[in-house]
Amino acid sequence: MQLCGVCSEHVPKYRCPACRIRYCSVSCFKRHKDDDSCHPVKESDPASSSSTPVTSAEQPWTVEDLLDENSQTDKVPLQKLQQLGDSEALKGLLRNPHLRRLMMSVDSSKDKGKAIKDAMQEPLFVEFADQCLKIIEPTETQNDYDDDDDDDEF
Repeated sequence: MQLCGVCSEHVPKYRCPACRIRYCSVSCFKRHKDDDSCHPVKESDPASSSSTPVTSAEQPWTVEDLLDENSQTDKVPLQKLQQLGDSEALKGLLRNPHLRRLMMSVDSSKDKGKAIKDAMQEPLFVEFADQCLKIIEPTETQNDYDDDDDDDEF
């Protein structure tokens, strides 16, 4: 189990966006910022053959880094993520260059909430989001319909 990089007492829920040290609370974040130990992590050069060990601050972001304790229940199970990846309907939608540009715009936006709100004005993005939700949270009628389809196969 990992402990807060500032107080070393509690399990960290957050990561500093600059140096990526893990911390457990706002007060620890403020202490971290005030003690001048925060040094932004440089992007590693894949071409360099450095044998320097990778610190926890340099490790890739994880789902836990991005979610707070209350949003942990909103994680999508791995099986559902696999179903998203296997969906021919989603693959078909993602062949559309306009949708791909919209998704890249949302992904690269600083204000993701606003970017998603703006993207939801586009019918193609709404269709994509609806298709994702059908896979992640199918309704009972969709499950019944899907089961009926399986029975009709020859």
